[in-house]
Amino acid sequence: MAWIWVVAAAGAILLLFFTPTILFLESKGHKLHVLCMSLGNADGFGDTRKEELYNACATLKDGFHEEWDHGLLAELTMEQIQLWDIDTIVTFDSYGVSGHPNHRDVHHGICKLLHENQQENIEAWELVSLNMFRKYSGAVEIWLSPLISSSSKQLICCLVNCSPSRTFKAMAAHRSQWVWFRRLFVTLSSYTYVNMLQKF
Repeated sequence: MAWIWVVAAAGAILLLFFTPTILFLESKGHKLHVLCMSLGNADGFGDTRKEELYNACATLKDGFHEEWDHGLLAELTMEQIQLWDIDTIVTFDSYGVSGHPNHRDVHHGICKLLHENQQENIEAWELVSLNMFRKYSGAVEIWLSPLISSSSKQLICCLVNCSPSRTFKAMAAHRSQWVWFRRLFVTLSSYTYVNMLQKF
């Protein structure tokens, strides 16, 4: 059984974008670890959000102007990979789903880690960023993703969330972020219903 690590910028982001992947891997009996590169303290709620992430996982310095050191991200991630004997990483692609700089930094940090540690034989997958129409197509994306991925030259896996209500429950555990526009996002976002992962 593989140890798999999902690497994201902050806790709520993990739930907003990666829930189908987490639930799929959980259903296959994989042991999962979560690595969030920040507490989500852009609005001064870091300690609250840390506690919320713990609560959300039981159920299931960041911000636009902060640039994260890719080398430091790679170093911190490698320490945890060795500590937990991680085989596989799942993280953002180069656009980072929403284009958020911290999401993109996480991707570049993982790229640096993989480049510097090629002998470690770490498998890595990235969450495919979707255009605006597909991003907000909701459950319709369950049918679009397999069609589009079947014509790709790269290996792409489509993971369907068989229990979208768990996404809502886990996100609701992030009380400080469960505001009207995030409720709307979780309802309309295709990332609630399906994830497309492609190999690094």
